[in-house]
Amino acid sequence: MNDEVEAINKADILIEAMGWIRRFRGKTTVIKLGGSLMNNPDAMRHTLIDIIFMETVGMRPVVVHGGGPSINKAMEAAKIAPNWIKGRRVTDAQTLAIVEQTLAYDLNKELTDEIERLGGRAINLNFQTTNVLFGEKLLLEEPGSEPIDLGFVGQVTRVDRQTIESLTYTEQIPVIPSMCIDEHGQKYNVNADTAAMAVAEALGAEKLIFISDVNGVRRDKDDPSSVIHSMTAEEAKELIRTGVISGGMIPKVEACLATLNRGVGKVHIIDGQLRHSLLLEIYTTAGVGTEIIQRRNTSVSRIAL
Repeated sequence: MNDEVEAINKADILIEAMGWIRRFRGKTTVIKLGGSLMNNPDAMRHTLIDIIFMETVGMRPVVVHGGGPSINKAMEAAKIAPNWIKGRRVTDAQTLAIVEQTLAYDLNKELTDEIERLGGRAINLNFQTTNVLFGEKLLLEEPGSEPIDLGFVGQVTRVDRQTIESLTYTEQIPVIPSMCIDEHGQKYNVNADTAAMAVAEALGAEKLIFISDVNGVRRDKDDPSSVIHSMTAEEAKELIRTGVISGGMIPKVEACLATLNRGVGKVHIIDGQLRHSLLLEIYTTAGVGTEIIQRRNTSVSRIAL
């Protein structure tokens, strides 16, 4: 009897997921993988399995990744001290060479190979294969002072949408490192969040998902159970104004709001340490992280999605 109940419960889960699978079939989702997640092999493996599942049931996932901790280790091995200004890595020529090798080649290929090993189809898009991110040097604007030069740090100004979409149409998962190149062939290190935003905006993605090491936006930053599962842009602005959203979460949420204004349907912040958090966020009614939407759609029963 217990086996029958368990089987029925599994069937109910599949039925619940079916509505969301049909809703998002053929839609593009950009997934930003952070370096902290890649330091946890078990969490990374389950996240990649989730991404493969998404592609298998008809979604079009696109992966954009950073790799800060791995870059730090490579710099330490090379006896190069990191330099940070306002949370941004200052990237001189030596650091750029390490970033390129570690992020654009080693990690990029490692992710692609792991997706293939787990049964998916993926292709790494980097300077040695096919580059899809183009940009320019970034100067960090600081109110009341001159712009700060961070070295070889850039921002994405153009995304090769056609190449990325062509790959998703052939049921492959594009894996993109957060680096860009300018019209003169100069390469730049790019903040992974902003690179993912640029890709999502260029593709007109249904969803942009930030996989983080926190479970979303919380009413109490120290209480994981206080996560806010859904908020509109106006509600998010009010939470910033009243101090509920504070510290490092402010620029992330503000970036989410800017992305919504540029054609992305929904933005999610979820915890990659939670097993299968990606599937739970997309294919269940309750969700497990925070979703930020432009405005509430009362015709859709799901709150979190």
